[in-house]
Amino acid sequence: MAALKPFATVRYTKEGPVGFLELDRPDRLNAYNMAMRDDMFAVLGAVDEDPEVRALVLMGRGTAFSVGGDLREFGRAPSPYVARAVRWQRDVWGRLLALRVATVAAVHGYTVGGGMEMALLCDHCLAADDARFALPETALGMIPGVGGTQTLPRTAGSRRALDLVLTGRWLSAGEAQAWGVVQRVVPRAALRREAVAVGRRLAALEPGLVQAVRRLVRAATDLSCADACALERRLRAGLEPAR
Repeated sequence: MAALKPFATVRYTKEGPVGFLELDRPDRLNAYNMAMRDDMFAVLGAVDEDPEVRALVLMGRGTAFSVGGDLREFGRAPSPYVARAVRWQRDVWGRLLALRVATVAAVHGYTVGGGMEMALLCDHCLAADDARFALPETALGMIPGVGGTQTLPRTAGSRRALDLVLTGRWLSAGEAQAWGVVQRVVPRAALRREAVAVGRRLAALEPGLVQAVRRLVRAATDLSCADACALERRLRAGLEPAR
């Protein structure tokens, strides 16, 4: 793969088979804006086409993982129709969810709104012990816009999801682990090292196997047990593509 040009809002590097996508607006606590949306869309597309990359780690630079959407840019589109068309053309979150490779979110500090939802879209989530989570959109008169109303109930259950979405209250890293939002909590200084280790373990797996397992586990919430088991048999027999 040709070297990617530097981006204004993210950094992308590779360490062997593990790619690292780092949100890079530390002065705005990695709030994502239109430029970051476009940069992430481009990087995720390149990752999906790169046979050398077999796992992706998503991190944030500075004191926070991400505080979600940049409120300074809300309402800047020429019209709601233009805004909707752009979202469909550059569906960053759909691309992240459908990525060929296994994904690891390694979060710290504020992991809020769309930042928390980004982490929920990943296959695995590590949190530093200083991480704090919240979905404050409802208090701002909005519905969470990065899939949180769907990923959080699947992770933590509907009652906990309603509690968090309706109240906007904070979760500590330990509470997020107890809810299943986070698989492991590590010291802040060890976050990158531990994320590298998880990424390498996932990258060591056969890519087709990773895709098949992810598809099956996700299907467990959408299909009947009988239909999901039938899908499992087809995938094991190679009668259906994993992706």
